[in-house]
Amino acid sequence: MTDIARVATQTSDAPMLTLPATRSIPAGWRVIGSREFTEHILSVRFIVLLLVLGLAGVLAIYAVAGSFRDAASAIAAEATKSLTGRPVSVFPLLFTQSPTIPGISGQSFPSFAGLVALLGPVLGIAFGFDAISSERSEGTLPRLVSQPIHRDDVINGKFVAGLAVITMILAAVIVLLSGVGIIRLGIVPDAEVVFRLVTWFLVAAIYVAFWLALATLASVVFRRAATAALVVIAFWLILTFFGNQIVSVAAGYLRPVPSGATATETLANVRMVADLGRLSPITLFTEMTQAMLNPMVQSLDPFFTDPTRRAFATALPYSQSLLLIWPQVLLLLAGTVICFAAAYVSFMRQEIRA
Repeated sequence: MTDIARVATQTSDAPMLTLPATRSIPAGWRVIGSREFTEHILSVRFIVLLLVLGLAGVLAIYAVAGSFRDAASAIAAEATKSLTGRPVSVFPLLFTQSPTIPGISGQSFPSFAGLVALLGPVLGIAFGFDAISSERSEGTLPRLVSQPIHRDDVINGKFVAGLAVITMILAAVIVLLSGVGIIRLGIVPDAEVVFRLVTWFLVAAIYVAFWLALATLASVVFRRAATAALVVIAFWLILTFFGNQIVSVAAGYLRPVPSGATATETLANVRMVADLGRLSPITLFTEMTQAMLNPMVQSLDPFFTDPTRRAFATALPYSQSLLLIWPQVLLLLAGTVICFAAAYVSFMRQEIRA
């Protein structure tokens, strides 16, 4: 036997070395997400919500920027009055100031931040109330889960797609309004203002994501999309128009203030009102907007009612404002995670029949 044949025989008798098989990352939720994202982009609700939020924001920014431009010197002088002497940009105030309606005394148009607080839940509800219930009512849910994808990919993909569309709407509108403000006001925002606007955009996305998760939960629990929408809209309206009254009644029951109450009892009631009010996502978003877009706000303590004259008249740097809103961000994130986790668990335990 030649050397070549001997080597070939030994090689054939030797055990084969096999490489471990690489596991592919499950991409079922990406397939569902891309499909849902495309349907959202091409839907009428996307165009309507984008136009409503964009046009209302442009009107608010345009009017506020005009009044700021007319009194630019006075506003700049007032804003720079701080103990540190740091100049304060008035650009973020474009998003928080409410312009007055011409010809109507005492009436003002909501600021853009107020519009986001009011219409942000509508964005989340619009893209989440029929996430699962529409598939169930149309009879496509059994066929969807029968595909080679996991069941949790369905709800994960739908939530990610809705959140992506909402984030895109908010980003497009904020960039558009920033451009209108720069042209109208003639002030280019510096790096700190950009950081504040980006942080506020992320906070607004989390705020709308809470309502998206809540609408998804209602879509999983209720089999009809109309029922899910009515339940979430009712919850939103109650928090918006009757939230303060409900909080006051609950605080009066937990920390009553009798006639002739002491200062300790009164302060305990005020503290309870503030703590219960922070259970509402609308209150959390309002406080975060107030602290992030106005550097003169130094505290969110409920005992101080004027947000522009709290503690010392010093403009906080971006890092300090971020620390100020950090508890509110965590509470809002916790509420979003809880709602989506409840929707996830409920959907995984439901029986799906053909």
